[in-house]
Amino acid sequence: MALAVEDAVAAQEHLLVQAGTGTGKSLAYLVPAVADAVNTGTPAVVATATLALQAQIVDRDMPRVADALAPMLGRRPTYVLVKGRRNYVCLHKLAGGFPDDDGALFSSAGLVRSDAGEAKEDADRGGARGEGPSRLGAEVLRLREWAESTESGDRDELVPGVSERAWRQVSVAARECLGTKCPMRTECFVERSREAAKDADVVVTNHSFMAIDAFEGRAMLPEHHLLVIDEAHELVDRVTATVTDELSPGMVTSAARKAASYTGTDDLVGAGEVFAQALQPIPEGRLITVPESLAGALAMLRTDARSVQSGMKSDSKGRDDTDGARAVAKAAVDELVDVVDRLLEERHLDVAWVNQNPQRGAVLRVAPMSVAMDLRDKLFAERTVVLTSATIELGGSFDAVAGTLGLRGEGAPDWQGLDVGSPFDYPAQGIAYVAAGLPAPGRDGPSPAMFDELEQLMRAAGGRTLGLFSSMRAAQAAAEEMRERLGDDMPILCQGEDQITTLVRQFAADARTCLFGTLTLWQGVDVPGPACQLVVIDRIPFPRPDDPLASARTQEIGRMGGNGFMAVSATHAALRLAQGAGRLIRRSDDRGVVAFLDSRMVTARYAGFLQRSLPPFWPTTNTAVVHEALRRLDASAAPVVPVAPPPARGVVAGENEHPPPSGAATPVVERVSDAAATGAPAAADARTAVTSGHAWSREDDEELKDGRDLGLDADELADHLGIPVEAVQARLTLLRL
Repeated sequence: MALAVEDAVAAQEHLLVQAGTGTGKSLAYLVPAVADAVNTGTPAVVATATLALQAQIVDRDMPRVADALAPMLGRRPTYVLVKGRRNYVCLHKLAGGFPDDDGALFSSAGLVRSDAGEAKEDADRGGARGEGPSRLGAEVLRLREWAESTESGDRDELVPGVSERAWRQVSVAARECLGTKCPMRTECFVERSREAAKDADVVVTNHSFMAIDAFEGRAMLPEHHLLVIDEAHELVDRVTATVTDELSPGMVTSAARKAASYTGTDDLVGAGEVFAQALQPIPEGRLITVPESLAGALAMLRTDARSVQSGMKSDSKGRDDTDGARAVAKAAVDELVDVVDRLLEERHLDVAWVNQNPQRGAVLRVAPMSVAMDLRDKLFAERTVVLTSATIELGGSFDAVAGTLGLRGEGAPDWQGLDVGSPFDYPAQGIAYVAAGLPAPGRDGPSPAMFDELEQLMRAAGGRTLGLFSSMRAAQAAAEEMRERLGDDMPILCQGEDQITTLVRQFAADARTCLFGTLTLWQGVDVPGPACQLVVIDRIPFPRPDDPLASARTQEIGRMGGNGFMAVSATHAALRLAQGAGRLIRRSDDRGVVAFLDSRMVTARYAGFLQRSLPPFWPTTNTAVVHEALRRLDASAAPVVPVAPPPARGVVAGENEHPPPSGAATPVVERVSDAAATGAPAAADARTAVTSGHAWSREDDEELKDGRDLGLDADELADHLGIPVEAVQARLTLLRL
């Protein structure tokens, strides 16, 4: 993979690489990325989908790469983590430069009180204990103390974390930032990280930040001509989310309130009321066209919002440019104008829909049906892009994913696809179990039979369970039910109860502890060793039937003569299942079971497609065999491997020493297939790559090398191996033979 990345950079063409868990793909792209940065004098940019992978690269992988390359380069390669403004503490806001809606920043009254006093004051306010200003104020006080010691200002460095409400008190959005007019710009954590990025060898960021930089032309990332996109299976969804806009009556009311003191008009309040009245009767779901009544309300809202914009500009003459409240108000009104303009344009590929939110009421949203052409024009046209993931090859081909990225069809840029295989012996290391006796999942949430199955699996495993659920409601229901059934014997953690990183550390530290959650856990959790020996997937993760974007894409593909269900829903589910099942085997000595509590995995007409997208575990529907395997694994399990807390980060990394974490390696436990005594077939030699449609094994590669040593040419090797000469030539090139 490292050689293929090097070749792509040299040829200035794009590369798609499927690399299984444990392949070392981050090292395979980081080393040539550093080489390119040194050769060109410009940074290489690495974009990931999850915070977990960003942390892994900055805290674990790049320190090792820097240590290894420093003797050759004569210096340690440097690297910087760059995120959006909301992820950093705003020092100007801490100093009082922005409005404080909750009164938490500066009110010290009641911060230090007895529990009894706090409970009484909370009760007097009619709220639950611990939810009032005293709790908020205490969190902000802790944030203020932390801000004085942190070098990065990065929220992820704060352990344990704080509530979202508290974090909003010390951070600002990009639109609200004062920019060059900020009196604390030279001390700003964001500005320091972006300035440092210009001179770093590797810049690590996320998909959304990278998309804003490419799509909106804000130049938030330094100039670069190598972009590596890890977790590339998530790119389209993350970019789509980045360019999705929304509008609600609450947003209009909030913008009107913030702007009122600067314009002296309440026109925006009246327009917001008209908009709310027009939106209220519209049922939830997709809008094929904007109804006439809603279009009229939006036009009125646009006129009044533009009037407020003009009023704020004229009012600003002679005012203090460092007025944070003005910046917040201006940002809110600007956002209204932009979103209303887009909704009234009714762009060709845009999909608009109404969503009923329990807290906010009706929300009007708009997103593009496809971002393929935008990605082609704005991402792939300016740089070499390497996209990698454990799951971007579906059905033996990259074509499906390449199409969503704009890499197929007339005018598509040149690209190569490579599957480097996996180092794991999946049939011997893991079992894929389908609870075939369970009824197909319904719309009413988890059934009692599903809970019975889950309890039996968890008891057999002795805990050690990662539960992946298709919705937060299902995860919470399962957590509540299992806590009642299992008591204190097996602690159950549930997503949303703390920061993901904190929950994962708690899960990894105790074999009896189990962790339940939804999307973030499906792809962002790396817990090697015996703390995770059972991964449970409650149901096939299809998009919701009423998902406006999925249904619009399905209909469009059907209109063009394709199979919309397979192209959209089944493909979405296959990617999610592959990612979820991949949580089980993280090292060569990991063993365990992936349990699917959805019988459609073996009964539905699309089951074969989904199964082929999973790692090649040994399959069974025999419940007794699985329970026995889990019990044996529990009995023979080595001590768990705790996840180390994140180290403190400076603005520029690579200049400080990062010693590798200490701790002995986990002893190898018995093979699952041996424990289950099922007579599972012996695993074929793990493939090392797929070139020109042919899967190569280590034995094949050795025969190629031996043949070249004997002086055989590509035609003779192809004849000897019984492999098409095109595939032999491609593999010889990759192996530098």
